[in-house]
Amino acid sequence: MAKLKFEDSMQKLEEIVALLERGDLTLEESVAKYENGFKIYKQCVALLKGAEKKIKVLTKTDDGELQEKDITMENSV
Repeated sequence: MAKLKFEDSMQKLEEIVALLERGDLTLEESVAKYENGFKIYKQCVALLKGAEKKIKVLTKTDDGELQEKDITMENSV
């Protein structure tokens, strides 16, 4: 499967979900769409994890200086 940009991958996932929700696919078609959607989902997760590693946060220390810190899921909430 070719690597898609995150936005393109999300669009493709939305299309797959819409097709599955419509319910007019055969069982085989549904399973194939589900498998393809799961591959795209895993690719999206990998892209998000890569982006998260690149994001930095500026925090202020107790003495008022700015400090650059890697973002984690814990301090992004």
